[in-house]
Amino acid sequence: MADRVTVIGWDGSPLTAAARSALSAATLVAGAPHHLALPEVPPGAERIRLGSVDLAARRIAGHRGTAVVLADGDPGFFGVVRTLRAPEHGLEVEVVPAVSSVAAAFARAGMPWDDARIVVAHQRTLRRAVNVCRAHPKVAVLTSPGAGPAELALLLDGVHRTFVICEELGTDREQVTVLTSDKAADHAWRDPNVVIVIGGSAGGQGGGWLMGHETPKVRGWALPPEETGGGIGTGSRTGTGSGETPVLRAAQLARLGPRVGDLVWDIGCGSGALSVEAARFGAAVIAVDADPDACARTEAAARRDGVQLQAVRGRAPHVLERLPEPDVVRIGGGGVPVVTACTDRRPERIVTHASTRDEAEAIGAALTDGGYIVECALLQSVGLDPADWSERDRTVVFLISGRRSTSP
Repeated sequence: MADRVTVIGWDGSPLTAAARSALSAATLVAGAPHHLALPEVPPGAERIRLGSVDLAARRIAGHRGTAVVLADGDPGFFGVVRTLRAPEHGLEVEVVPAVSSVAAAFARAGMPWDDARIVVAHQRTLRRAVNVCRAHPKVAVLTSPGAGPAELALLLDGVHRTFVICEELGTDREQVTVLTSDKAADHAWRDPNVVIVIGGSAGGQGGGWLMGHETPKVRGWALPPEETGGGIGTGSRTGTGSGETPVLRAAQLARLGPRVGDLVWDIGCGSGALSVEAARFGAAVIAVDADPDACARTEAAARRDGVQLQAVRGRAPHVLERLPEPDVVRIGGGGVPVVTACTDRRPERIVTHASTRDEAEAIGAALTDGGYIVECALLQSVGLDPADWSERDRTVVFLISGRRSTSP
């Protein structure tokens, strides 16, 4: 086993004395080609071109001598340290850090980054990274081959953002380019690169106490309109349907469980109450409605509550064909045809409601036929006036939810 593994971060600056000392004693050096070409790498050391960190860790674990791993930026920040410290490798790791590529990118752009979300985009996580860019006004994306600026731009189709693309930071080929997202797919970009994605009017000014997060303007969720000052609950009593009631909205959100990295379809968004609340959980949201006034109300509600979403005018199920793949779907109306169109897209969960048992049974059958495990509940809510405990309003509705089956 290697006597010691020193991980050296490299940001293009001259190596520190500690880094030079570790390199001079190394009998094995792992890193990218530009790392292995550094003059400080001992000529007699075994060299490993770093591709799979896990494979390199196994080689290092079997090496008799002193190993050094070179990595761009801060190796403890979405870097190689996590893999090298995995228990199965049994390696003792010492780290010589450097400025992270994210910090360097924001420095080159002259921007603060304590209010930024940071995501890693591989081919398997690209869609979720794009959803974070949809949902948040400032995101740094650590890219990889096949999941770079062009791919981000293509999947953000219809959502305007500004890209700050930082290529080969710390090298003599470093370049920073600022352009709109619709232009990014027209270029070839050099690896490695970091993309800062900026856009939207939501979000605060940062400088708070928790990095990358904003405190919601309203405490709680699924609130009645009188508790939101005209925010997320507005429209609950505007005749836009039983799907707007706070009790049903709470149950629907609980079944959907929207998360950061998810894309939520809210079909028949009405006042936008559920769309905005899903966005407050950090999910990306596409709110769909055939009524242009409903789309306008939803956009206005999002601005009031400081969240981002995309409102799409169109009638389901036809409008759904051009939307990106959802993770969870809430259907506010449209019946079996819309449910069937959604099951064809295979989201993890689908939630809707019905006013009659016949309608609920038809929707449940459509979900079952689509390969979903169905749950149905009859919800009754009675609003009471606390002054005399008299009944103000009563709502009875069937809640139908489907969870995608894992069986073939």
